[in-house]
Amino acid sequence: MSRKALLRRELLAARRLLNKEDVENAAVVLSRGALDLPELSGARTVAAYVSVGSEPGTRVLLEALRARGVRVLLPVLLADNDLDWAPYEGADRLVRAGRGLLEPDGARLGPEAVLEADAVLLPGLAVDGRGMRLGRGGGSYDRVLARLAAAGAHPALIVLLYDDEVVARVPEEPHDHPVDVVVTPAASRRTDPRA
Repeated sequence: MSRKALLRRELLAARRLLNKEDVENAAVVLSRGALDLPELSGARTVAAYVSVGSEPGTRVLLEALRARGVRVLLPVLLADNDLDWAPYEGADRLVRAGRGLLEPDGARLGPEAVLEADAVLLPGLAVDGRGMRLGRGGGSYDRVLARLAAAGAHPALIVLLYDDEVVARVPEEPHDHPVDVVVTPAASRRTDPRA
């Protein structure tokens, strides 16, 4: 088993130990921390995602951004694991999709819509001080990051995690892109690719 796969397994096992109250309480604190970031306070468009299960919660943050008048784009998983995007129009407009995901039921804007984002919230399992992110391994967000890089787009890349998911080192591969900011219940941290 690869180092990435082993680390993924350990982190997912730790998340499974969290109860619903832990997840909900952390979501409120994470939302406050994220909303205080200058990258989000000035953003007009934010690409985000709907957290599911024991993932660090995004739903409070999605509502807060929408209440601020921010245009929020949410991913729609395509058959080839790439991501299309659709506007977030409220929790009542989310529908169940494959893999236990929730997706917006509105008009699809195409995979290139992410290029309009001032900030992108990326799901993750871990981030290290250099900003290297460990995802779930499906490659969907690697495609998003590659699309942004190819277009010369530089939105702020932000990951919400639990405190113990900021780790010493994430195994990296050549296609991995560092993120800019990690928000945990304890603090927001800027990453440094030179670390």
